[in-house]
Amino acid sequence: MFFYLSSLFWFLAQPLNLAGLLLLAGLAAMRFGRRGLATAALAASFLVLGVSAWTSAGALMLNPLEERFTRPALPSRIDGIIVLGGGFEGAVNLARGGYELNGGGDRFVEAAVLARRFPEARIVVSGGSGAVVLRGKADADTASDLLGALGVAAERLVLENRSRNTYENAEFTSALVRQKPGEIWLLVTSAFHMPRAMGLFRKAGFAVLPWPTDYRTSGREGVGIFRDVPVDALQTTTIALREWIGLTAYFLTGRIDRLLPGPAG
Repeated sequence: MFFYLSSLFWFLAQPLNLAGLLLLAGLAAMRFGRRGLATAALAASFLVLGVSAWTSAGALMLNPLEERFTRPALPSRIDGIIVLGGGFEGAVNLARGGYELNGGGDRFVEAAVLARRFPEARIVVSGGSGAVVLRGKADADTASDLLGALGVAAERLVLENRSRNTYENAEFTSALVRQKPGEIWLLVTSAFHMPRAMGLFRKAGFAVLPWPTDYRTSGREGVGIFRDVPVDALQTTTIALREWIGLTAYFLTGRIDRLLPGPAG
């Protein structure tokens, strides 16, 4: 139920959809002679779209999440590497085969690099298809094809292909792997996603070292307008809002212990 409610809420809250809904509300209000309501709705629609696409607001919201965890100095031995899904075009791969990457594909590139660096480590890929409407191939299933093509032996892979969100990533991986005392595991995911992921894996009792990748900000954007291509700025704002909303929802429902998990807890 949480998955479907959160998906519905996010559909309504993401900037482009929200701007479109406000625009429709404004046009409807105008049709029924509610000029004041129409003006307010249309202005709000323009404001949401303008701030999201034409300012650096998204980068300013996303950067603190990306800076929250840094890569640690690695020990000489790593027992396992967990890479979270979210880096493949699931619908395209289901239709065409192959392993088409999206903006989060750095997760799997980094996992392949780490797999070569630590040839004895197990590689856990956690990610099913989180699509509600459009069917897609589970990221874990696609990852086995990609990592195999990059030289990672199949016997090293552990595939968790049922999870639909980060909470299920942590819960299902913990149940599947059952970390042994003294084992050292890395968690690979996008830098902006690392605080939420670390909070959830801690809550699940699975100790991991953060290995962030897929950075979306430079930290030098500053406050201003037209600091990025509008479509990229809109995507950055969308990602930032989704992550902050996810952190808030998980904190309020007790799935993580702190609103913004950090290195100290």
